[in-house]
Amino acid sequence: MKEGGSGFLMMAAAVSPSAGGGAYPSPAVVVPTPSPYSFSVASTRWSSSRPSIRISGLFLRATVLVFSFASSLALATTMNNNHPEDEKSFHEYPEFVYSFVVTTLSFFYSAYQLFKGVSDIAYNRCLFISDKTSDYVSFVLDQLAGYLLLSCSSVTALGIHQELERRSNTSLKKAAIVCVCMSFAAFFITALCAILSGYKLSKRIMW
Repeated sequence: MKEGGSGFLMMAAAVSPSAGGGAYPSPAVVVPTPSPYSFSVASTRWSSSRPSIRISGLFLRATVLVFSFASSLALATTMNNNHPEDEKSFHEYPEFVYSFVVTTLSFFYSAYQLFKGVSDIAYNRCLFISDKTSDYVSFVLDQLAGYLLLSCSSVTALGIHQELERRSNTSLKKAAIVCVCMSFAAFFITALCAILSGYKLSKRIMW
């Protein structure tokens, strides 16, 4: 009986999980599943940087809003000139009309983007369309707005040189100079907004 009992114990030890070559695999050789911690770190960094990006975007949009309004207002002040021989309104010059229209559109577009940015921070999402679609639209429209602002600055500068070169320092000429400066500043900041929109879009696509 002793020999039989000892043989039974030896067989049990051979098939026990603690044995090295047993029928059951050892826990030491079990390969753990890959942890998603590395991916969550990247997404956490992106989500933690989003508030600062949104605040920077709001500041840029507000600056473009102010510059676009100042550029439009500078030309609008010459609409009621009462001296047709010396002073003319800006609507008699197609270059200045184009600049006024572009800066006015830039003002309304910046106002929309500013409202959208505030709603994104308040509700943590876009109210009207999806966030990805909003990033696509903002990236495209920022480039279009930058192109229009640069073109109106060039056209207005050309109009100052061609139409007002033989005149004295009239109020329209001063207003056109202010318009050029403000519209070019708005273009520069809109270009920064386009870069920021591209960065946000690339991050959204990647993560």
